[in-house]
Amino acid sequence: MKNIQDGVFPAVCPLDCPDTCGLLLHKKDGKLVKIEGNPEHPVTKGAICNKVRHAGEWTQHPDRLTQPLKRVGPKGEGDFVPISWDEAIAEIGRKLRSVSEEFGSESILPYNFYGNMGFLSVEGMNRRFFNALGASRLELTICASAGNEGWKHTMGFKGGLNPEDTVNADLIIIWGANIVSTNMHQVVLAEQARKRGAKVIVIDVHRNRTAQWGDWFIQLHPGTDSALALGIMHILFRDKLVDEDFLTRYTVGHEELRQQAELYPPQTVSDITGVPVDDLEQLARMYGEANVSYIRIGNGLQHHDNGGMNVRSISCLPALTGQWLKKGGGALKFNGAYNALNARALERPKLRPNPRARSINMNRLAQALEMTEQPVKALFVFCSNPVVVAPEADRVRAGMQREDLFTVVHELFMTDTAKYADIVLPSTASFENTDLYASYWHHYMQLQEPVLEAPGECKSNFELFSLLGRAMGFDEEAFSQSEDEMIREALDNPANPYLNGVTLERLQAERHVKLDLTARENFLDKLPTPSGKIELYSSTLKAEGLSPLPVYEPLKEGYDGVRRPRADDPYPLNFISPPNHNFLNGTFANVEKHQRMEKGPMLQIHPLDAEARSICDGDRVKVYNGRGEIMLKAVVTDKMLPGTAISQGLWWEGEDGPQRVNVLTADRLSDMGRGATFFSTTIQVEKLKMEEQPETVIQES
Repeated sequence: MKNIQDGVFPAVCPLDCPDTCGLLLHKKDGKLVKIEGNPEHPVTKGAICNKVRHAGEWTQHPDRLTQPLKRVGPKGEGDFVPISWDEAIAEIGRKLRSVSEEFGSESILPYNFYGNMGFLSVEGMNRRFFNALGASRLELTICASAGNEGWKHTMGFKGGLNPEDTVNADLIIIWGANIVSTNMHQVVLAEQARKRGAKVIVIDVHRNRTAQWGDWFIQLHPGTDSALALGIMHILFRDKLVDEDFLTRYTVGHEELRQQAELYPPQTVSDITGVPVDDLEQLARMYGEANVSYIRIGNGLQHHDNGGMNVRSISCLPALTGQWLKKGGGALKFNGAYNALNARALERPKLRPNPRARSINMNRLAQALEMTEQPVKALFVFCSNPVVVAPEADRVRAGMQREDLFTVVHELFMTDTAKYADIVLPSTASFENTDLYASYWHHYMQLQEPVLEAPGECKSNFELFSLLGRAMGFDEEAFSQSEDEMIREALDNPANPYLNGVTLERLQAERHVKLDLTARENFLDKLPTPSGKIELYSSTLKAEGLSPLPVYEPLKEGYDGVRRPRADDPYPLNFISPPNHNFLNGTFANVEKHQRMEKGPMLQIHPLDAEARSICDGDRVKVYNGRGEIMLKAVVTDKMLPGTAISQGLWWEGEDGPQRVNVLTADRLSDMGRGATFFSTTIQVEKLKMEEQPETVIQES
């Protein structure tokens, strides 16, 4: 890749964030010197977050990997020697062939997620390669699958309203989403609605930045969201605040839901959720009396045992008041369905010799690495850092220590995961590649073309898997296509009318192209549900053995306002680990500036819970359960209800002791979508004795 001349160049934020911002990159002497927002982007309009504003320090970090490496020491020690790309490709090809011949091709497991949201980076040549190889399939369920499934059982498709229309709402409910940190342009749109008189209500477990920004914060116990939604429904039906005409015309099951909601009177719901009865009554009245109401549903509430039902229950609310007929009314969980590409062209599933290959859920990587029947013998990791992000992290680490597991990691840095690899391959950063981007929130497709020269011998996912595919003798045409050819084929998807008019040539000329939303007009007349209507009662869920109606099911691991821990419960505190403000999952956790802004990994604990444990603000504490333990600095605060403790951000392993929160989380799967249950976790907390204190303690700055 040749160096690009200096100047200011358009780019796209690649992070797993709904905003997918348009950027401008400033270059001088071949180096990235400034990142700012592109004011010409119709939604993001030049505003960007601090994470991306400082991303140059990450992209040009001195610790970037620049050449292939081969392990020479024990796994986990990070002892490697440089090798050439030819040697690396030959070694990988030899080992994958050997493993496939001895144990079958399904003993090879790819592990990735959306560390880079580019379609070519995570849904392109890599999928062709593992299809042709016949490897096990990976179920990409670590993030949004539970909520998307819950939404789908109500609305039938993975799409909500156009976020640009939310400026028309007079009531905005942010439910389980810290949008100040994770969806800043929704904040901008909500502020525009506020100037017109709208009220913003924030419903969450944690009084985070968004809760402090909103007009009214409603706090509840973790995992009780469906109970709160049903309590609102109870009052709406009771006080005749529902739109009966809308329910009759556009829904099925409203009479059954009316009866179900009777089981959730205000006092019962208050007891479960911790929301005072008066607040519940006022919340329901405000929602029922609003002219145009909008609910932004976040990710956190779906990371529970009952996560699918939480989203399913909330997604029924707009139908009760007829919001879907109003511009800016309704709800939004995920808008990814609108930009669905031609997956067959992109991924080439016909390359697969074993179309019925097994699937392995990415939340159960620890379990997969422990299997003795049909064992996993080769692991190929890219766009993810599973030793940090996967649940049961100590078991994941133990599995990756197996000497009989051949592991390849394609990465920008020597991550906690890369230290366990046999071969580490240096990856490009997004600004060094060509790729296609779409938002799962707004309705614009964007093109990234190379702006920076890749350091050293770094290769993109596209280059890597193209190279491997040809080296292993797979279909020549499939592994010789250019990025432009793949993008053209992917955009040619007659099954998705929203892509009408979106072409590579337009993207090259305009940088961002809006989806054709014509097909969304009159969408209520034929929803892709079995009934063709909004399903308040779902026969599909009933057939799957789940409640066909919204229902509150207590957490398998966790407490609410009624189910309190017993005196002998070993782990009496709920524990959640939401994102912090300056990382994106584990990305940026190795950048000193971002670390300083976050001031280190901490445990927020309620004053009552701290007092019971003789913990003072600033103490170092051990946080543990039956799965593992970590050491954090205590922050005594009332930002959550008693009985809940919070640690924000996914930190890499540090010098002051174990601090990876997913050591504590279980690999149980959610009620729908086989999703992660990170936030259905219980813990105990103890103050560390003086002799247990680490030599170095992170100080606040």
